[in-house]
Amino acid sequence: MGSLQLEPAQSRPDLLAAPVAKALVDVDQVLVAPIDPGLADTAAFCDAYGVGLDVSANCVVVAGKRDGVTKYAACVILATTRADVNGVIRRHLDVRKCSFAPMDEAVALTGMEYGGITPIGLPADWPILVDARVAATPQVIVGSGVRHSKIAIAGPALGSLPGAQVIEGLAKDV
Repeated sequence: MGSLQLEPAQSRPDLLAAPVAKALVDVDQVLVAPIDPGLADTAAFCDAYGVGLDVSANCVVVAGKRDGVTKYAACVILATTRADVNGVIRRHLDVRKCSFAPMDEAVALTGMEYGGITPIGLPADWPILVDARVAATPQVIVGSGVRHSKIAIAGPALGSLPGAQVIEGLAKDV
């Protein structure tokens, strides 16, 4: 995992957003590493820490509407792909219109920092849609809920999170 200084996440709650730390209380084999918060964005992070885009996963929050009701979901995709928001995701959520959630909404609803949102510790009623390529990756790097660290976790473990669904074709190649 490049030059990251990984250590057990349970031993470093200072490197996790509060909802993430709470969700990881009884979870083993999740590692965390401190990073420069100015390098939290995927391309800058991967370049600075020598982590491949093919093992870096992004968690994006989407919002869809139907009949005045808004549904939120988290989508976990590899950095080498782009979420199919108006195709697979929109149909999966059964909404008429779907887009990335506004930054202020995503931050307020998750209790996490923008640029660090992770599928771990999200609101329990949100579906977590995991692209099949993420779930097939032995270990991926994702956000930790804050911009000053990253989590290393097995791809299959992301697909096993509460509320997670592994979906083939959730993302398209860039």
